[in-house]
Amino acid sequence: MYRPQALLVMRPETFRIQFGPQELERLRSLAELGDPVWSDDIDSPQTRARLAETEVLLTSWGCPPLTPARLAAAPALRAVLHCAGSVRHLVSDELWRRGILVTSAAAANATPVAEYTLAAIIFAGKKAHVLAAESRLRPADWDAVHHREDLSNHGRTIGIVGFSRIGRRVVDRLRALDTAEVLVTDPYGDPAAVAAAGARLVDLDVLLAASSIVSLHLPELPQTRHAIGARELALLPDGATVINTARGAVLDTAALERECATGRLNAILDVTDPEPLPAGSLLSQLPNVMITPHIAGSLGSETRRLSAHALDELERLVRGEPPLDAVTSEALEVSA
Repeated sequence: MYRPQALLVMRPETFRIQFGPQELERLRSLAELGDPVWSDDIDSPQTRARLAETEVLLTSWGCPPLTPARLAAAPALRAVLHCAGSVRHLVSDELWRRGILVTSAAAANATPVAEYTLAAIIFAGKKAHVLAAESRLRPADWDAVHHREDLSNHGRTIGIVGFSRIGRRVVDRLRALDTAEVLVTDPYGDPAAVAAAGARLVDLDVLLAASSIVSLHLPELPQTRHAIGARELALLPDGATVINTARGAVLDTAALERECATGRLNAILDVTDPEPLPAGSLLSQLPNVMITPHIAGSLGSETRRLSAHALDELERLVRGEPPLDAVTSEALEVSA
């Protein structure tokens, strides 16, 4: 079996978490590994010497952009297998011009984000994050919650903005809840595919006006910046919750802060703009807003899924089979 020369480029802590003995053993069975096997400095003389013969780069968090100068140092390079999500920061026009295969483990990374989102939706329905914050400020009235009609996941209408890899998985997981309806908005969405997933494709304004919980799954593109702004937030019903596990810039932070400060809306945010929020930010102090430090995506042992995905792509490459998740320049125009 053909075994290409391979090199890993990523941060030290990323390499340590993503490539344990099992992953390295599988990598050695599929590729030739020189010295160094891994580097966090693609421009060092030692790495450049390896790069000159490298046919496959396995990259992850911490790999610098593959600029024309760096690609010139890798004349034999034929594939970049990314052991993480977006490759937007890696690619260059020169890479596409040379016809180098690029794959991403974004599909594998979608799993924990969808899991986090489902948990956030359930918490939002029960307003668990709001009640938890309020109980730290004053003694909770445990009796009062039994007389409230708004603490429920039954019969909720849930809106999913973006039928992306993650959005699709969230819709699928929502089958576990007894919702009134799941609405989806996506300019590229196929009504039949959305219906098959158990949701209904509608315009954004219709979704916002009808949903008590809205979860954002948009890529960060120039055209999606502040896609959810003051006008859109005003369409949400009183007491609605906005969940963002996508990118902070798709949501207007100032507009959300104004709505949440009045108590009209609630939020669960795993991403913010800027990230992190500046010290003393009002949004981070509001009891009806829960902010987590960008933890929805793969962390810890979850990142081994991403390594396995890249190694699956490597195995397909050496067997002469087509890739599972190739990235193209055209796809990057509408995706993360």
